Amino acid sequence: MNGDQISAFGSFEQSTKVQMMHAQTMTDPREEIKISFGYNNFTDDSGEESDGIDNCHGIKLHRANNSFSCLSGAALSANATLANTNICNGLFGAEILPALDSPTSFRRIPSSQSFSRLDLLSSSLQSNLSILSGSPSSPTELPDDDSFSWRSLSAPRNEGFLNATEVKIAGGAAGEDRVQAVCSEENGSLFCGIYDGFNGRDAADFLAGTLYETIGNHLNLLDWEMEQESGKGFCRTLHDADQDDRSSIKVKDTSCDSFKQKVLKSLEQALYQAESDFLHMVEQEMDDRPDLVSIGCCVLVVLLHGKNMYVLNLGDSRAVLATHSDGITTCNDEVLQAEQLTISHNVDDESERTRLLKEHPGDPSTIVGGKVKGRLKVTRALGVGYLKKKTMNDALMGILRIRNLISPPYVSVQPHMSVHEISSSDQFVVLGSDGLFDFFSNDEVVKLVHSYILCHPSGDPAKFLVEQLVIRAADCAGFSMEELMSIPAGRRRKYHDDITVIVIILGMNKRTSKASTYL
Repeated sequence: MNGDQISAFGSFEQSTKVQMMHAQTMTDPREEIKISFGYNNFTDDSGEESDGIDNCHGIKLHRANNSFSCLSGAALSANATLANTNICNGLFGAEILPALDSPTSFRRIPSSQSFSRLDLLSSSLQSNLSILSGSPSSPTELPDDDSFSWRSLSAPRNEGFLNATEVKIAGGAAGEDRVQAVCSEENGSLFCGIYDGFNGRDAADFLAGTLYETIGNHLNLLDWEMEQESGKGFCRTLHDADQDDRSSIKVKDTSCDSFKQKVLKSLEQALYQAESDFLHMVEQEMDDRPDLVSIGCCVLVVLLHGKNMYVLNLGDSRAVLATHSDGITTCNDEVLQAEQLTISHNVDDESERTRLLKEHPGDPSTIVGGKVKGRLKVTRALGVGYLKKKTMNDALMGILRIRNLISPPYVSVQPHMSVHEISSSDQFVVLGSDGLFDFFSNDEVVKLVHSYILCHPSGDPAKFLVEQLVIRAADCAGFSMEELMSIPAGRRRKYHDDITVIVIILGMNKRTSKASTYL
């Protein structure tokens, strides 16, 4: 989407009210909804407020302090893709993903059973998955020594950062995108993942089936190491931090920054592990499915625990925070500031373009036609092995193969990471795949969500964002919304990309929410 098309729709301020009116007269959205789920941090499954949760054994668990009240999510598909994946001999499509996807609601499941399905993978991949401790600085340098074997068997799995007796999970697929949300009412954590696949959905499916577990393993290892060093794991450290926050005496503790950096490092190592696992799987199967070498995925992960929001992104999905610029919450109609917490890794970003050209000084065709090797706009992504390894590029035939792959890898898996300490001035954060920002700027997204929440405090801001995008895309194409939505997936990709959105309401303002996925 270029600037002329967007500006043709008119100024944002003048069109907001018209868009809201259109949204209320749209065709019944339930005709398009295939997946619908919701989460409210203040109610139990019966809709009544609760300060605790009954687990599967009937034990009332104390609900940890949270920095979010609810979330809302929506996704709209534009790409046509296979309904099921056959990676790892079909185990993801047949066993792993059906056990994790919850298309109609957040469902409560025992944590230890929900994400421990990696034993279903092939023995060669399972062997590779076991190499977690002492993860390398790059995913291509995994050690072979037995001393690096995974040590979680000797580490406690019920006291860690993400580990809990049970969790609530929801998620699903829209086109080549996947969305996943995991809430733990026991320890107050929230995990959200948006996996924006391209050239197929296999990489996004792989992440949906493994990344949460991989991150949990790395954080569990960090918890175990901290326990060995100081006698305090994650839970104790966070508990102490909460107590310090309530104290009238504020003492700067440099170890807190060290703790946050260790968490970020664990997220990074988990991503490297996921990259290595996926490419290993591709190497095992590319003779039968050479298309796997071209499949990749942008990754956006947000992890909330206590007052800290950890953000990891790879590619061009975004996390945008809505906050009061003066740090003080005042009247409801005050303008919120949009703060982007991520970096867009594509050739349009000058720093990314400069980095890429510097890393390949001997290749004059590093960027061709505004794309990496003339093929890909994003400069960092998981998968897309043919731009990383010559053996994978050689698996492609004819014009699909890159003839001058001089100095791979051309696409990096180094993520951008940050940690944000949530304050009372922070209102909400919007997570979105790049399809959302093809049509809306960060400021527009924040204004739309804020205006909608003020008018509809119990509504679904993520679904509203998707509706506004459909209206704008249809207007740019000269269609009505109904005409655009009648175009089948695949052909509709000409007018907009797959779009996945999650809106997380920060703070403890009580409101209801639901999340929806459009297919």
